[in-house]
Parts: sequence; structure tokens; C-alpha cells
Amino acid sequence: MRALWVAVAVALLVVGCGGDDDDEPGTAGTPAASGFMFTGGDLVEGQPIDSVHTCDGDNISPALAWAGVPDGTAESALIMDDPDAPGGTFTHWVAYAIPPDYEGLGAGIPPGPALSGDLTLRQGPSDGSDTPGYLGPCPPEGETHGYVFTLYALDEETGLEPGASVDDLRAAIEGHVIAEASLTAPYSRS
Repeated sequence: MRALWVAVAVALLVVGCGGDDDDEPGTAGTPAASGFMFTGGDLVEGQPIDSVHTCDGDNISPALAWAGVPDGTAESALIMDDPDAPGGTFTHWVAYAIPPDYEGLGAGIPPGPALSGDLTLRQGPSDGSDTPGYLGPCPPEGETHGYVFTLYALDEETGLEPGASVDDLRAAIEGHVIAEASLTAPYSRS
């Protein structure tokens, strides 16, 4: 009888620890893609954002690099949020229609709803501006905020016109996220 209980306990332990290989912790059901992640650029997970990318500097977007865009990605989208903002989450950057063969974005992406030529993507306005494009961190003095960059690999194009809002983007990607990668970097003003 004891052997039966041990066998049942081991079986329950194996089932309980097995999990679903398609989900990673913290992705709320978003399928995982092995190796889809931020790999470099001007930001490092958990390290402070250089002031050149903030309201205390030149307010230019940081260079971002990523790898492992999953097969079947039709486009990527990027949202930069400040979940620590006093009034609730504040969106600093909305970029979409990023071609699936891109492995990053250079620093200093110019403002504007649609960029073409060597750099093709669309941008929406941040919560603090009517102009589509990047708006750097600018937390209240003495506060440290964590800025979250989330890159979404999508199984179909959003079809959004240039200048779409973050709410429009979130609605368009619903049910179309193959995988996501995120990076959080803090910034504080002295």
C-alpha cells in the first residue's frame, strides 16, 4: 500500500512540475518562442537608461537589438510603457509595422507617423504628445521608474494606418501575438 502512495505522489509531482511548454512564466498565455529576446543596443535589463535618451538629455530613442524572431512573423510591434507613472501606466513609444527581418532599431528614430527608405515602420503618439514617435523618460524628481520595452511578434500585419494610438495597437494585436520579448530599464532624476 505504501508503494502505491509513493507512486501516486511521484506521478502528481511530475504532472505538477511539467507545465505547458508553450508558455513561459510572466507571459500570461503568450506562446513562447525559443530565443526571442532583446540582445543589446543601448539598454541592458535592469541597468539605468542613459540620460541622453530622456528629458534630461537629447530625448532620442535608444538603439535596440533583438534576436530569434519566430518563423511566421508578419510584422513586429513595440510598446514602451512606464507602469510607475503617478496617474497609471504612461506610454512613451508606439511603433508597429516593423518588418520581420529587422533585428533591431538604431538610436534616434525620427518622430513621425510613417518612416520609409532605409527604415520602414509606423509610429503612434505617446501619452504625452500628439506627435507620433519616442518620448523619453521624465519621472518626477527623486523617483525611480522602470521603463518596459515590449516587442511583439505578430502572425499577421496590423493593417493600422500611421499615427495609431496605443489602444488601437493593443486591439489590433489581440489574438495575433506569436511571442513577446521584454526589457525593463530604470531611470531616475536627481
